[in-house]
Amino acid sequence: MTASASDLLLRLALDLASLWVLLRHAFLRRGGDPSRLLMLVAFNLVLFLIAHLLSAVEMTMGAAFGLFAVFSLLRIRTEGISSRDMTYLFLVIALGLLSAVARPGVGVLAALAAAIPGLALVLESGWVVPVETSHEVVYDNLALLAPEQREAVVADLRARTGMPVTRVEIHRVDLLRKVAHLHAYGPLP
Repeated sequence: MTASASDLLLRLALDLASLWVLLRHAFLRRGGDPSRLLMLVAFNLVLFLIAHLLSAVEMTMGAAFGLFAVFSLLRIRTEGISSRDMTYLFLVIALGLLSAVARPGVGVLAALAAAIPGLALVLESGWVVPVETSHEVVYDNLALLAPEQREAVVADLRARTGMPVTRVEIHRVDLLRKVAHLHAYGPLP
């Protein structure tokens, strides 16, 4: 096996190991949509392979970021994606690019590849910032939507849904149908 092929396989192994930790232990553990796994893994692998192949060609930093932007926008333009899913998309793209074209030694590359899922694990754990879940709710008691009634809305949603609601945000009020679209937030189970 040539040095080039062994370098590729080592980089691919680092990429896949860090990708597995990121998706299995951070993304899915905190309620990530399993139907998005194919998209995240495919983005990572395709970007890794293309970036690795293009790393032999001299590219400017601007061209590399342009390639990054094109790949990011291809998926984002096709459907609505949550900010959390967008963050994971960015992370898998960064992992693929880092693993494919970074030129430090293997030890530094392994540390960098471990840092990305490690940071996601720490942030998703709730140690740094409390982690919440949100649910969109169609709410019919418009009388409670006044700002001074916010605690009453929270109490009403707790009673109706049985969920540990801690806060709500009003996103849209439909006066014709006499409903409001709210996001109810609460701690993750």
